[in-house]
Amino acid sequence: MLAAEEDLARDLLESLTADQKKVAIVSPEAYKDILTAASRKAALEGQPSGIAAEKMTKKQTELLMTLLAEYAHNVPDQLAQARMDEIKKAGKNLYFAWAGVEQRGGPHYYRIQAPSFLVEYDDTQNNANHIHTVWRDFNGDFGLDLLSLHYRAAHQLAQK
Repeated sequence: MLAAEEDLARDLLESLTADQKKVAIVSPEAYKDILTAASRKAALEGQPSGIAAEKMTKKQTELLMTLLAEYAHNVPDQLAQARMDEIKKAGKNLYFAWAGVEQRGGPHYYRIQAPSFLVEYDDTQNNANHIHTVWRDFNGDFGLDLLSLHYRAAHQLAQK
């Protein structure tokens, strides 16, 4: 399980030139877990880090798109199509970041960030044999409490 997500990301990393890796590899050590954690709303501070898709070759961009398509199709078809639409909408406004060792078997993390979504993959626990990965939608993750947001926004204003 998740073999394609591992292999495709490594293929992309291995395809990068030394100069591209200087931008893509954001830390020599992998993060201990996914950065967005279990928060109800996905958010990362600041600008996306890593290498921009617009700085990649055609082959590298194709690898990135194949990796994203793999993630997009991990859900039912209707949701997968919506994710593919978001990928297409992002175009070259995508960033790929890597943290950790480059060699297989070692702890590593990667992130793909677009304006509307974020993919994180972390394999650091249990001697790099325990994966956490997420697709976070900045505009509506699963489990977003819309009713609570409505009450806070609309009803607190009405009470003032």
